[in-house]
Amino acid sequence: MRKYFILFCLMPLISAAQISFEQKMKAMPVIQMANGVLLTVDEPSINPKKPSKLVLYALPNGNTTAQTFGKKLAEGDDWHFNIQHIGAQTQFVRNTDQKYNYIVIYIENSLKSWPQWRRQTVNADQLISEMVDSIYHRYKNLKPLMTLSGHSGGGSFIFGYLNAQAKSLPNYIERIGFIDATYAYETEKHQQKLANWLKQPRKFLQVIAYNDSVVVYNNKPLVSPKGGTWYRSKSMANDIGKLKFKETAEQLNWQNKSGSTSFSLIKNPEGKIFHTVLVERNGFIDLLFKGTKLAAKNYRFWTEPVYQNFILE
Repeated sequence: MRKYFILFCLMPLISAAQISFEQKMKAMPVIQMANGVLLTVDEPSINPKKPSKLVLYALPNGNTTAQTFGKKLAEGDDWHFNIQHIGAQTQFVRNTDQKYNYIVIYIENSLKSWPQWRRQTVNADQLISEMVDSIYHRYKNLKPLMTLSGHSGGGSFIFGYLNAQAKSLPNYIERIGFIDATYAYETEKHQQKLANWLKQPRKFLQVIAYNDSVVVYNNKPLVSPKGGTWYRSKSMANDIGKLKFKETAEQLNWQNKSGSTSFSLIKNPEGKIFHTVLVERNGFIDLLFKGTKLAAKNYRFWTEPVYQNFILE
């Protein structure tokens, strides 16, 4: 089995109260891996007395890590810096849940597309599995609970990982979260593995999507009738089964009693593009808190962002 060797760049610690966006980006360790993969580690000052959460976030198509982290826009800045704000949402999570050390790792590739990277890379799914395993073992002394998450094409990274597993997932995977990222879901490949994993205690599956099937862009449907996240997410919810369905004026929801397995699908009667809005409206926060006592604490999914004070300049 090919092994990945991770080298961290040691950077000076900077007070969060003094830090700028540029300083933060320079301070985060960067890990160059094989096949054009780049990891950027947003790691707090680790308190060894606290349990740890290790969150892997596979980047959406077309975004760099800096853009995904996000910043306050200045004149001339690319608009991509203002559509994810995973950095600010992470800080909201840390402030709200001080029981854990939250370590967030941004996973980027040189093609800026996980679907394309998987098509062009030999043994891509096995490489993803080895990558996830190597990251976990980097922190194994902390015994972290790992989350696999992604937006847009980042979901392809998660499905690649699922494809490489034999029957289920390692027990250290606590949570899987998709934000408009279920394009690659296939019943035959993924249903049983997810079902086996969810049978274990304290496992969380969170899916957020919107009705992309009604969107017309440049006079053409945005997705095929069965190719978008609206269709694929509903298929996944039906495949998981034993979930309570509820429909409101704005959403379709499926979830179990505790909320540990939850599907939140936004209706779209006006045919708008909500692809990045799902992240912007507290999507990443909800992905990490849904199914816990912190769900909807000081925030609500699909409402105005609650993390503005944490956006760096």
